[in-house]
Amino acid sequence: MNYRVLELIAPPGTAQKARTFVEEKEILGVWSDNLEDGYSILRILLDANRTEALSDALTEKFSHIEGFRIMLFEVQATLPQPNEKEEEEADEEQEESEEKSIGRISREELYSDVSSGSELNTVFIGLVLLSTLVAGVGLVRDDVAVIIGAMVIAPLLGPNVSMALSVTLGDLDLGWQSLKTNIAGLLASVALAFVMGLIMQVDLDSQQLINKTNVNLGDITIALAAGSAGVLAFTRGVPAAIVGVMVAVALLPPLVNVGLLLGAGYMNLAIGSVILTTTNLICINLAGILTFLVQGIQPRSWWEVEKAKKATRIAIGIWVALLVILAVIIWYWNLTLDTL
Repeated sequence: MNYRVLELIAPPGTAQKARTFVEEKEILGVWSDNLEDGYSILRILLDANRTEALSDALTEKFSHIEGFRIMLFEVQATLPQPNEKEEEEADEEQEESEEKSIGRISREELYSDVSSGSELNTVFIGLVLLSTLVAGVGLVRDDVAVIIGAMVIAPLLGPNVSMALSVTLGDLDLGWQSLKTNIAGLLASVALAFVMGLIMQVDLDSQQLINKTNVNLGDITIALAAGSAGVLAFTRGVPAAIVGVMVAVALLPPLVNVGLLLGAGYMNLAIGSVILTTTNLICINLAGILTFLVQGIQPRSWWEVEKAKKATRIAIGIWVALLVILAVIIWYWNLTLDTL
């Protein structure tokens, strides 16, 4: 089980009311202490799946009071372990109540995790360039292990998941930030790969290089599944699973292939890599939005929910239209290759 500690800073005169309110919820324990100037702090231990419901309830009830604040912390371990029988009884009671376990980390925790991966800074660009360098060498040397190493770095996964989340929440600021970071990462990777293509001997005998120029309709299914898996790994708060997803998504190798082939003068082959890269980007974003929706990710307030629903409908329509166009292009591209 994953647990969280929710810390509540209670303004003067609200501590007992807040504690009584919290004790009525499905929690594993609550402890309180006095702070300066009449403030109190409540530390609440609960299942990670229930943090969003409690956070929303507390915010709705106390956020209008000046000095109110909530902080959320991950629990690495707790001893003694919560009684399994008590947890099962709590789960049975929970099924009969309106406040159900959502099977994921809270909206706020997810937002913090995802948005941090969409920041455009020197670290992000550095990771893009380093992973491009590793992938480029792996493609030219036809070395699968080296290419997988570049996939694990996977700096482009964060901005794309962040774009999907911004649509689901109707967060325009996060959307623009993610889009700028994504574009900067794509351009930086292609630019470095292009230079590598100019100065390195790009051998078409490399099977990995050629594989990244081949695209078919099956790649759409793979990209959709990988995009959904990526979002699920984030929403479940399972960092170890994200490493496998990074390899499955594989955004970088076909992108680097574009730059290498353009730099080496193989324009026709580069088109296949462009189509494969575009396929991955569209499918990851579309699958991400749909998976966030299935997971029940939405803003807290009803007016933001309506705005987010509108943005989501528009985005899904655009991505689906692009995917249909792309499927036609892939079909025609393969038909053209077969006739050559």
